[in-house]
Amino acid sequence: MRTTGPPPEASDLQAAAVGDMWTALRAATSARVGLTRVGHSLSTSDVLDLRQAHARARDAVHTPLDVTALLHELADLQPLRLHSAAKDRPTYLRRPDLGRRLAPGSLLPHTGSDVVFVLADGLSAAATMVHAPAVLRATIDALPGWSIGPVVIAEQARVALGDDVAAATGAAAVVVLIGERPGLTATDSLGAYITHGPRADSTDAERNCVSNIRPPDGLAHREAASQISRLLVRARALGRSGVSLKNDEDVAVGAPSDSGVSPLAGRPR
Repeated sequence: MRTTGPPPEASDLQAAAVGDMWTALRAATSARVGLTRVGHSLSTSDVLDLRQAHARARDAVHTPLDVTALLHELADLQPLRLHSAAKDRPTYLRRPDLGRRLAPGSLLPHTGSDVVFVLADGLSAAATMVHAPAVLRATIDALPGWSIGPVVIAEQARVALGDDVAAATGAAAVVVLIGERPGLTATDSLGAYITHGPRADSTDAERNCVSNIRPPDGLAHREAASQISRLLVRARALGRSGVSLKNDEDVAVGAPSDSGVSPLAGRPR
């Protein structure tokens, strides 16, 4: 005769249901959910995981941009190498204002182009190395008929350095592809900052941002390029970028319209 064990207790069934819920949530996000608690603290494994994530974020901030590799990868675009007024990484981190300006004596050709692109290290050089070249090429492909200024690779740079580059080249717009601030989940997230009619005193309210570019967990390269190109086209049609510029999914490149949806938001730098 076959026998069975005692029926499961209600508490066991409840624990199993909760466990299944956390498993489903973890499969849907890279965020830390349902962390294990031991008494009034987290479990040892979770604490060690958080410390490791923090160390990776710190490493991302301090890892230098491999400019030689970028110059080689983008050789067909004849990129130019420039540096901000921040002479080194410690200065860059202490003096954000210096990262927003080109080093004295920087030279750029005056091309009067429709748009100029800047690939900047920002706070995550890894993001720029991994994602910026593909986003750059896809965006250029998405802008047929546009004149493209010199591609600039900038070290110790922040977003506003693109304004100096645009002023020097006479570009009507600038796109800065820059490594975003690392977090405990992502250390290689790229941001694209678009400014139409950039000036030395342009504010963050005059920029648009496409952020969290980091496939497969974030925005894909071609989708990011599509959004960037649409914003550029819309900005040219309106004569401005920033909070009044919408990311209109109905706008075709080269054929702007005057309708829109909600603007993209970005972190000021």
